[in-house]
Amino acid sequence: MTSQTINIAETLVAKLQFLSPEQQQTLLDFAEFLVQRHIQPEQAQQAQQRVLGLNQGEIWMSEDFNEPLPDEFWTGEE
Repeated sequence: MTSQTINIAETLVAKLQFLSPEQQQTLLDFAEFLVQRHIQPEQAQQAQQRVLGLNQGEIWMSEDFNEPLPDEFWTGEE
């Protein structure tokens, strides 16, 4: 920690003493929001990593998947 960071932390702690418990909770909620916003890009990058073959055999596709749908499907007729 730098001396500026320590001074900011000390100032925040001093200011906290003058806030009501509700205001302290609001400040804590905001601090947690800032931490999450800062961490989120790292987590999003991890979520984008894919594993080849992870769900192999978990789904199936019918043989006529690429066949055109019947007119009844589009018109709503039976």
